[in-house]
Amino acid sequence: MKISKQARREAKQLFRGCLVNGLLDENRARQTVQAVIARKPRGYFAVLSHFHRLVKLDVARRTAKIESAVPLGLEQQSALQASLGRAYGPGLSVAFKPRPALIGGARVQVGSDVYDGTIRARLEALEQSF
Repeated sequence: MKISKQARREAKQLFRGCLVNGLLDENRARQTVQAVIARKPRGYFAVLSHFHRLVKLDVARRTAKIESAVPLGLEQQSALQASLGRAYGPGLSVAFKPRPALIGGARVQVGSDVYDGTIRARLEALEQSF
């Protein structure tokens, strides 16, 4: 579905209205959606569709997934959280998941940013070079 420029502008304004100190306020977002649905302005479905996309992108930007070959200790977890917090700002939720298939190292994904320092990725890159 193609969304008009006006619908995009309105969705961005709604999204900015839901931010508190640079972070998305879940209750404000819910209230905004309910208010738009109650009013049903012209093209509201396109506005809500783009608003949903903006919220989804913001949530992904504020979520870090860390996979490692072995479970990380508390010190390592807190050090990683601190360094990611400095890089991506406050309000970052972090999820740790052990994945033995990585062989060694860790893979960090925050939104669309991926930092892959695993042995498996290095072996795959080496394989591609041959």
